[in-house]
Amino acid sequence: LPRALPHGEADMSNQGEGPQSTADLTAFVQNLLTQMQSRFQTMSDSIITRIDEMGERIDDLERSVQDLVTQADGAEDGSAPTTNALAKPGQ
Repeated sequence: LPRALPHGEADMSNQGEGPQSTADLTAFVQNLLTQMQSRFQTMSDSIITRIDEMGERIDDLERSVQDLVTQADGAEDGSAPTTNALAKPGQ
């Protein structure tokens, strides 16, 4: 006689699919968790790199705005600007 299983559970003992033992299932789950951890670490590293890059771009933008303010103040005073605020960083 087939054994009774709780509602919603399937008897995997005679099917050709799925793990064959508890050890197989444990190894499968551990491998899956390791893969997920690796993927999350890769995504986390990527996000941190992008945040760092965004911070650098914000710093560059703040410097450019400050240069524009300085130039505008100099133009009001009649002095010539000394920097090119529209130049990209490193130029």
